[in-house]
Amino acid sequence: MNMRPWNLSTRSNLNLYLFIGVLLLSGAVFGFLLVNALTLDQQQELADELKAYWTTFAEPSSLNAGAAFWDRFLLYAKWIGLIWLLGISVIGLPLMLALDFLKGVLLGFTVGLIIRELAWRGVGLSIAAIAPQNAIVIPALTIASASGARFAYYIVRERLFRRKGRLLPPFLAHSAVALAMLAILLCAALYEAYAAPYLLERFAPQAAAALSALFT
Repeated sequence: MNMRPWNLSTRSNLNLYLFIGVLLLSGAVFGFLLVNALTLDQQQELADELKAYWTTFAEPSSLNAGAAFWDRFLLYAKWIGLIWLLGISVIGLPLMLALDFLKGVLLGFTVGLIIRELAWRGVGLSIAAIAPQNAIVIPALTIASASGARFAYYIVRERLFRRKGRLLPPFLAHSAVALAMLAILLCAALYEAYAAPYLLERFAPQAAAALSALFT
């Protein structure tokens, strides 16, 4: 296998990207449908949490952007670190793919919950609150997962079956991809901490009012 460069282009890995994309999409659909399985008590509890969440965005100046940034960035760092670790472990490949499915579930559930509780307002909120950062997060996680899958495949084919091939170059390449994706996710964390609150400020009062009207 030619390790220079660590080829992660769509053309060379189309089937892999399609597989990961199907996992994410399947998870999103499952998460969206999961909202309909909630009981009335669960809906009430989540609606109360949503109301409190949107209320905090009514005054973005009161939010601690620095703390929000580190909270999101550390979450992304843990996610990327886990993908990196599962990739180099080889046997953790199924768990790595399960993480992609889980990401889809979380995304689908969040969108489904917002739309269910806020109807047409939820579409605007989903676009403002979820779409921008996930336009960065989803591709970054997909590329990191593809790198992990390629590393695991290389180890199985070259090291276990053919008993040849060097381990260090693909290991360094996979690690470099993980670090590059982490740097990209830093941009997503910056957006969520510093830009998103001011964008959501326009939607927050209406969202909190709509939730209050639904459950009063």
